[in-house]
Order: sequence, then structure tokens, then C-alpha cells
Amino acid sequence: MEQGRTREQVPSPYATAHSAVRVPEQARGEHTHSEPPAPRATVQRHSVRGQILDALRAALVDGELIPGQVYSAPALGARFGVSATPVREAMQQLAVEGAVEVVPNRGFRVAERGPRELAELAEVRALIEVPVMLRLARTVPPAGWCALRPLADATVAAAAVGDRASYAEADRAFHGAVLALSGNTQLVAVADDLHRRSQWPLVSNPVTRRADLLADAAEHTALLDALIAQDVLVVQSLVREHFAGAGG
Repeated sequence: MEQGRTREQVPSPYATAHSAVRVPEQARGEHTHSEPPAPRATVQRHSVRGQILDALRAALVDGELIPGQVYSAPALGARFGVSATPVREAMQQLAVEGAVEVVPNRGFRVAERGPRELAELAEVRALIEVPVMLRLARTVPPAGWCALRPLADATVAAAAVGDRASYAEADRAFHGAVLALSGNTQLVAVADDLHRRSQWPLVSNPVTRRADLLADAAEHTALLDALIAQDVLVVQSLVREHFAGAGG
């Protein structure tokens, strides 16, 4: 987080990145006068936008920002205990990423995605990640893969308790660490953007089931075991199945 002297107030549930964030239903719409004040904790001003962005991303993954619904910056700002400015800035970033769209004089509408878009994202990710993983499976020594065990375990832990927001972060961290072994920072950045987009909920199924998270996490563990064993054939089968199932 960036350092700075000026401080602004936000509620403690949103004060750290990747926390389990809840955006109540009352936050929807422009009217905020009936909403109870949220608890507050002092944080550094320059980190507010980043914290709000993390909070909104978590709410997207959790299905608490509902596809098709319009949310105003003033209303969400009131719930976070900050001005509308950092919320609006964070929403603008989400608009750049395609998670929301601007609705003039109203706020931001959460994007409505269908199964086709998710399948297209999985296909593009597979085109990028599968060849790289197969190449790395042949070149990275077992010790290099063992270092990724805590990341795979983190996906299992998050899935076990059904923490979708934490799972999304752990999921991307695992994939990012695998691809980082290629030494190609541009590839890692592009793949991470695609991965984040694939984690947004579908309009027909806004919440990922815990069972799906557990199955996806198990694939990470199996893949890592195969990579450590340098079993390229098993690696190839696992990564293709992972993306064919639109896994994380």
C-alpha cells in the first residue's frame, strides 16, 4: 500500500486487502439517509482507493454486487464510511476491467455475463497457459515446484470454508506463481487479467458452490504433485481438463 500522512476513515471490515467484505443490500441505489452508520477505523488516505477496490472485487466474487444491478458511489461510500470519490475511482477501474459499466447520473451497473463469455475466457486462458505449463513441466526442477506448495494449500484452505473472495485471490496467486517461473512478466500480467475476469459471477449463477471450489483446489494439488514428479503426461491431462471445465 502507498504511504501518506493524510488520513481518511473507512470501516474496519474493509481496512485490509483480501478481507471477507460484505456490501449490504441497503447500499444499492442513491438514497443513503436510512442506512445505519458503519464502524470506522483510521487508515492512510492514499491506501483508501486500493482498499475500496479490493472490497468491491471481493463483493463481486461473492455475488454481493449482483449482475445487472446499479450501485451509486455515494451510497457505497456511505457504507464504507468514506466520500464518494475513492469509491467512484475504484468503480472506474472496474469499468476499465469490464466488471461494471457507467450509467450516467445513476452510478455503475454490474456486468451481466453468460456461460458463453466464461467459456471464451477459459479458451483464451488455455491457449496462453497450457503451452507454458507444459514447457515448464519439462524444465523446472522439483525443488522449484515444491516452493509453490503453500500456495496450493491456501486454495484448499479457502475452499474448505467456502470463502470465495479468499479463494479467488489464492487461486490467482497459484496460477501467477506457476507462470512467473517462465520469467515473462507480460505473460503473467495478461494471464492474471483474464483470470480475474473469469472469476466474476454469471448472471444465472451469481455464487460459486463450495463443492466447485473444493474440486478446483484439488486440481491444483494434483497438478503440483504431477509437476514435482515431472510426469509430463499427467500434467498435460490435468491442465487441459482444468481449463476445459472453466476451472480457476
